Amino acid sequence: MSLPSDKTLPTPDPRDRQLIQTYGPGHFRISDVDHQGAVLVLPQRTTAWAVAAATDIAPDNLAVIIEASPPVEVLVVGCGVKAAFIPPARRNALKVHGLVLEVMDTGAACRTYNVLLAEGRRVAAALVPV
Repeated sequence: MSLPSDKTLPTPDPRDRQLIQTYGPGHFRISDVDHQGAVLVLPQRTTAWAVAAATDIAPDNLAVIIEASPPVEVLVVGCGVKAAFIPPARRNALKVHGLVLEVMDTGAACRTYNVLLAEGRRVAAALVPV
């Protein structure tokens, strides 16, 4: 199986926001900074996300998103090469904190995050690399 090559995404108006520029095997380029491994992306900052897979998503590893101000209304979850099933118990644990999950493959998640950000939505992304 060959790994996908880096994908370059269209760039909306930056205005000091974290834009996902490219993604590829094991990494992301976000607002001109390279990131290795899984990341959490908010409009104001990007941080490492200590998970092995998107199915590890839980309130304890999303504190930076749960505590964001203004609050995040949509959390776009990129699961890697293909979307994964997030069990209802995990979704409900995040819903208690006001997070609505949109789960998809990482490429779609990167594009969706950028579009929602450009629309002025309160969005964040939890991304596992491809």
